[in-house]
Formats: sequence, structure tokens, C-alpha cells
Amino acid sequence: MQESVMQRMWNSAYLSGGNAAYVEELYELYLHDPNAVPEEWRTYFQKLPADGSTAPDVSHSTVRDHFVLLAKNQRRAQPVSAGSVSSEHEKKQVEVLRMIQAFRLRGHQAAQLDPLGLWKRPAPADLSINHYGMTNADLDTTFRTGDLFIGKEEASLREIYEALQQTYCRTIGAEFIHIVDSEQRSWFQQRLESVRGRPVFSPEVQTHILERVTAAEGLEKYLGTKYPGTKRFGLEGGESLIPMLDEIIQRSGSYGSKEIVIGMAHRGRLNVLVNTLGKNPRELFDEFEGKKKVELGSGDVKYHQGFSSNVMTGGGEVHLAMAFNPSHLEIVSPVVEGSVRARQDRRNDANGDKVVPISIHGDAAFAGQGVVMETFQMSQTRGFKTGGTIHIVVNNQVGFTISNPLDARSTEYATDVAKMIQAPILHVNGDDPEAVLFITQLAVDYRMQYKRDVVIDLVCYRRRGHNEADEPSGTQPLMYQQIAKQRTTRELFAERLVQAGAVTTEAVQAQVDEYRNALDNGLHVVKSLVKEPNKELFVDWRPYLGHSWTARHDTRFDLKTLQELSAKLLEIPEGLVVQRQVAKILEDRQKMQAGGLPINWGYAETMAYATLLFEGHPIRLTGQDVGRGTFSHRHAVLHNQKDESTYVPMNHLYSGQPAFDLYDSFLSEEAVLAFEYGYSTTSPNALVIWEAQFGDFANGAQVVIDQFITSGEHKWGRLCGLTMLLPHGYEGQGAEHSSARLERYLQLCAEHNIQVCVPTTPAQIYHLLRRQVIRPLRKPLIVLTPKSLLRHKLAISTLEDLAEGSFQTIIPEIDNIAPAKVERLVLCSGKVYYDLLEKRRAEGRDDTAILRIEQLYPFPEDDLVEILAPYTSLKHVVWCQEEPMNQGAWYQSQHHFRRILAGHNKGLFLEYAGRDASAAPACGYASMHAEQQEKLLRDAFTV
Repeated sequence: MQESVMQRMWNSAYLSGGNAAYVEELYELYLHDPNAVPEEWRTYFQKLPADGSTAPDVSHSTVRDHFVLLAKNQRRAQPVSAGSVSSEHEKKQVEVLRMIQAFRLRGHQAAQLDPLGLWKRPAPADLSINHYGMTNADLDTTFRTGDLFIGKEEASLREIYEALQQTYCRTIGAEFIHIVDSEQRSWFQQRLESVRGRPVFSPEVQTHILERVTAAEGLEKYLGTKYPGTKRFGLEGGESLIPMLDEIIQRSGSYGSKEIVIGMAHRGRLNVLVNTLGKNPRELFDEFEGKKKVELGSGDVKYHQGFSSNVMTGGGEVHLAMAFNPSHLEIVSPVVEGSVRARQDRRNDANGDKVVPISIHGDAAFAGQGVVMETFQMSQTRGFKTGGTIHIVVNNQVGFTISNPLDARSTEYATDVAKMIQAPILHVNGDDPEAVLFITQLAVDYRMQYKRDVVIDLVCYRRRGHNEADEPSGTQPLMYQQIAKQRTTRELFAERLVQAGAVTTEAVQAQVDEYRNALDNGLHVVKSLVKEPNKELFVDWRPYLGHSWTARHDTRFDLKTLQELSAKLLEIPEGLVVQRQVAKILEDRQKMQAGGLPINWGYAETMAYATLLFEGHPIRLTGQDVGRGTFSHRHAVLHNQKDESTYVPMNHLYSGQPAFDLYDSFLSEEAVLAFEYGYSTTSPNALVIWEAQFGDFANGAQVVIDQFITSGEHKWGRLCGLTMLLPHGYEGQGAEHSSARLERYLQLCAEHNIQVCVPTTPAQIYHLLRRQVIRPLRKPLIVLTPKSLLRHKLAISTLEDLAEGSFQTIIPEIDNIAPAKVERLVLCSGKVYYDLLEKRRAEGRDDTAILRIEQLYPFPEDDLVEILAPYTSLKHVVWCQEEPMNQGAWYQSQHHFRRILAGHNKGLFLEYAGRDASAAPACGYASMHAEQQEKLLRDAFTV
């Protein structure tokens, strides 16, 4: 190969002395982008010798010297032939190749993307032939096309320039040069350039596009006429979204996809529900008219509702799911990813072929919300990737009422954030539905081939205000003057098809009439809708429905089998060398398994996972540092000290066991917790856990907690068994990382929506985790887990506690204290119990009992009444907590205690022992912490 290339070069005199400058310029272009030079030159440059060896990364100075030497030798060997290409022409050849590359890089900046024609963008200078030293006199000169995909190796400058203009500067603006992978760049070049950015669609395809645009416009007009001024966050101005979604679904189905999960905010949601997912229009009208009644919970506004259906595609039946979404823009994106990953795991779809995520964004939110970046960042990580997401930005060019684009973002495009993961970005004018269809096909094909995210920027406009009751001209006068004159996408496209002879005027009107008649009659308007869906495409939630709250469930496990599972976990492969401290932990666990040592927290938690796997429940555990555990208590992943390979014993319990997926997440809370919420709502049989590195890390995910975890069932009827592990405890380490903000979760408790537990023994966490999955009730579980208690000498259990015990909502007094003699009762939760216990024992008090409330919500009133009954001599009842008075459980739980105490003895008054109210969660000085801790302990026994 090298000889033939070299021979052609010598014969054409490319390496002659007169052309050395040209070759140097060509090499400079090669260094910038290897694909910008012809293949024969690329092959030659890659094999260019440097310092006597073959290396493609030869230095610039070396190649310069090499070409000088070649030029001198060539002059000696033979003169430049009369037929040689002139040096001037060769210089222009280099400039032509540079121009081709410039269009690929910056052509989108000259594209006609704005349907309103209001964008004022200076034409990039390097998209003009004059920039490259050429004039109109050169237009008919023939040049090599290099790697330009126009079907010929040589073409006139005129043809090359027109091909570039047509491909990159019409109604499609493609950004893909930022992609590092040369194969992917070449893929886009070939797909775009070979059809000049506009393939020829058949009249049948064009008619179908028109039908979908007609449906999009028809619904908005119908709602606007029937319910004028009512909020619907219409799609008017962005109607091309509907044919776009139709193409994604149909094309994905042709690839063999079986499920598509869609997440979007409110703009255009009603249109998508009716025209894409097939929601019956009559149901939507009932919601507008207030006829639909919520059977359970509070319900939610119509443009937050989810939906699911099945449609038929060329590749078979596809299940569609629209995720429920609150008004927090973009937060649904990671929720969708989690739901998709759960579906893929259920189907053993490791590549993401069977389940496809679609995220629909607004331009302002896409640029402004940080969770977008977090979601992009997770897209290729092991624990969170889904084989690529198709992102659609419905770019109506205005965020709410912002009047100056300079206030909307600091980047040229709203989509620039996607470049952080080298996602290709396809901008398209929404008033050109055929261009929309083409780039949609590109996006689906790219996603399916490369399993990476792709972004479609649907540049459109918003015909009305932020909502239909809003008057937008107050803040965007010029834009809405133009919009008032703007013909609709359907009108423009229909006129174009009529002029081209693809459809008749009568056929256009027939589509409009047919759609309106369907709405009048309350008929489904999605023709591909499957009336009797394949149930295999659904997750079966029936075993988890209709269960009322109960704290009780049998979580016992056979002792012998438990010890056998423990032994399997301690089998280390030959050659695996663990760290010294880890080896000591494993050695201690062997003793615990044999009954020679009391069980600690790490062992009990690990055995909860092992027994659940044995019983057929998959487990997924994510968070920062979860493999080891922030406080080095878990060590579920063993790291070989020889070669850094890893071994997860939990995945080697028995053949055919369910998956134990454990991933250290990247440094995100909001997106990761949202992902796990989405995962858990799609995997009812699994134990899904998110662990915060410290409890207060959940602060960064408060939107997920407020809008999904604690209220999702109440608003949307969406069951979720997600477990959150939040390390909590006051050890004098400062304001940060002391408190998991228990008070926030308790404030959100109502109607048995979540569980909030503070377990204090290894057996308690063991039975709590088992109860979460074995019991058919699916409620989120918030667990305040310990830090110092992980190794506390008193925080221990026995094997029998695991095998025969159960979760106790309240742990009664454990010392031998006669209830009739007790005059003081101290109620508490969490780590402070052990401080109280040690103080009481040190002081020899036998008149004080201590009760641990292990489940703060749902509050175990019946259990507390039963435990209190023997204490007939009580004079003082104290709630003791480490947290400041305005935090912790005091304000949110005291009414439970007071109601029960009133029933026990009307003369009892609940008193408080704890830190004073504070703006910060904890103090920052160890000495102050110790002083406060001593005072609250003293108060517990004397107040």
C-alpha cells in the first residue's frame, strides 16, 4: 500500500521541490483533522518515518525537514514535468479542503434555523470562498473533493461550495466536529453530505408527516376554541414535535425496541399524550371540565400526568410510557433514565437495544438547570448508562417572560452543555417538517449504532404566552408582532406539498376535518394504537396493590442457611490479596458466623442482602463510596492489592442468583437519587438503595424527596419502595455531616406516605431491610444510619437475633429495672440512647427507664401504649435528642407522645432534654460539643 501511494505521489510530482510548501500546508491540515485530507495523504502521513522509525505522531519540525530533504532529492532526480499541477493550484487545493472543514465546523452558524427570521447572526467569514483567497473566477476550476461525500473525487469549486451550503446552511445546523471519535464524525459527514442535508421523501411519507402536523395543530385549536383562556401549555409553534416523536417510535421499533420511556415538562405535554401515546381525548376533556374524580390521594394537574400505551411499529409492538413529572423542570430526566435502566435490567438488555429513553426539554431549562449536566455525566458510567438518550429541545426561544436573550444563558446555543459528553447536536428549523424527519432519522440511527446520547434542537416559537392566560407582548413585543403574522407550520407545509403535486387541496382539508370529527366523537387519534396490549411488556404491580399499613412481617431466616451464606461470602478466590484492615474485618466476620463474636452492623447488613438474594430478590445499591462504606463498615467489594482487580462475594452465592448491583456513583446527589427513584418505581421485587455519603448530602436532592419520593403515590398513585440510607449522629465533627435533617422527613410525613426509622442495633437494620422487600407494601424507607455506632461496644446483636427476631418499632428497657419503681421515663431515638444508657449505669439509677423509638413514622402508637402500661408510677417523661430543639424529632413527633401520655396518665407532661434551638445543625468545636452533650444527658435525668 505504501509503495503504490508513494509511486502515485512521485508520478504526480506532489513531492516535487516546487510543491513542498503545499505538502507542508496539507500536513498542517492533517494535524488539525486527519479526515480533512485525502485518504492517500492520510495514509502517507500516518506512516511517515521519524528518527528512523514509523510513527504517526511525527513532530512538525521533523516533517518539515523531511519534506525539504524530499524536495532536494526530487529536484536532483527529475525536473518538474510540464504536466504537473501548478503550485498556485495546489495551494488553492489546500484552501478548498480547509473550507470544507470550516463548513462542517461552523456551517450551523449560517443555517436558517429561526422560523421567525429574527435571529441576527453575522455570517462567519470562513464560510466564504474569498476568505481562502479565491474569487468567482475560480468557481469553475476543478478540485479534489477529499473526504467530502458528494459521490465524486473531483468537482468544480462551484459544485463543492453549493453542496456545502445545501448541506450545512439551510434549515439544518449540525454540530458534530467536537466529537473526538473520527468514525462518528465521518458517519455524520457521510449521512449529511451524501443527500445535501435533504433526502427526497415519497409522497406517502410527506402525506404522513402532514397528517401528524395536522393532528398537532388540530388539538391545540380544538382546545383553544372549547376551553378559551384555560391553561394547557400548548404546543402551538412547535407542532413538528409530534411527527418527530412518531418517527422516533416507529424507527426504534424497526430496530427491535420493545419499550420507550418519555420524560418531558408541561409544554406540549397534552398534545403528546393524545397524539403520540393515544390518550382518549374524551378523558382529557373531562379533566378540563373537572369531571374526573381522584379515587385516592390528591391527584395532580393534567399537564403533569403520566400515561402508558402500546403501539404497533414495523418491528412489532412497542410499549410507551410517559413519566409523571412535577413543575420542577428537568428533574424528570434522571427519573426516566432510572426507569429505563430497570427495564433494561429486567430484559437483560445490557446494550440498550430493547428500551430507549426520550427526554424532551425546554431551551431555557436545558441551559439553566444543573441536573441536565448531572444527567449527561451519568450517561456513560457503568451504573447509570442506558445505551444513549434521544434528547429533544423544544426551543421556543424564550424562557417564561425573559425579554433579553443575553439573560437566558452565557452560551451561543441552549444545547451547548451537551458538548461536555461530545453528544452530536442537530439544530433544525421547526417550520421544515421534512428536515425534522431527516434529522430524527439520523438521531435514532446514531443512538442505535453508537449507544450514545444525541440532541435534537427543534428551533420553533411559542405562539401564545407562557400559558394561555398570559399576554406575552408585554415582555417580547417584536417577537409577538412577528408571531401574529406567522403562518402555522401546517399551513406552510401543506402549501409546499400542494405546489409540488404531492397532495391536493381537498386532501389537506380532509385531514383537518377527519381529525376534528375524531375529537368531537371522543375517538382515539393514534392510528397505530394497540387495543389489546401484550401484557409481557408490562411490569406486574398487582401483588403490591391494595395493602394497608402494617409494621409486622415475618423476617426470620433459617440459622443454618444463614451461616452457610455467610461462609460463601467469606470464600476468597485464590490469589486475591486484600488490605490488612480488610483482612481483619473478614477474620472477625468468620468469628461472628461461628458465634465466637457478637454481630456488628456491617455483618448484619451484609447478611440481610445475602438472605434476600437467596430468596430471589435483586438488590441495587448506589451512592458515593458504597462499595467500602463511607465509614469502612461494609466492604462488599474486595480490592486485590496486587493488581487492583475487584471481587464482589455477594455475586457468588449460588448459580442463577438474582443480581447484586453495587456501584460507587459519581459526585451527584440530585440526579443519582432521581435515577434510583425511577429505578425503584419500575422494579417492585428489588431492594433499591441510595446511600448518602453523609446524611446531609441529601440536601442537594431535596427536589427529588419533596416532589417524588414523599408525594409521588399521593399525587400520581405511583408506588415506590426506594430505601435511603442517611448516616446521622453527633460526634463533635462540626455543623456539616452531623445531621441528616431528620426534621425535614418528619415534616413531609402524612397519610402513611413514607417510613422514617432510626435503628440502633445490627439486628434492627437486618430485619428492617428484609421487611422492606418481603412485605408486599411498597413505601419509601428513610433510614437514619449510624456512624460511631458501627463499632460501638454496646451496639451488637447475636446470630439468634437475626434468625429468630423481627424489626421492633420500639425497643423497651433492656436492663433489669422493675417497671413499678420507675418514676422517670426517657424516650429517645438513635445514638444518644447509648450515651444515656452508659450514664444511667454509671450513676446506678434504678428509677429511670429508657425506651428507644426505632420507627418515628408511621408512629407506633399501639406499641408505645402497650410498653407504657406497666409503668404505673411515672412522674416525669422526657424526650431526649442530640439535635437542637428546632430540629430532630421534637417538634414533629411530640403530639404523638402527648396524646399517648394523656391516655396513660393525664397528669404527665412531656419534657424536653436536648440542645437549644440553633440556626446550624451542630456546633463547630469539639469542646463545645462535649459541653452541650453532657448538659443534655444531665437534663434527661433531672429536668
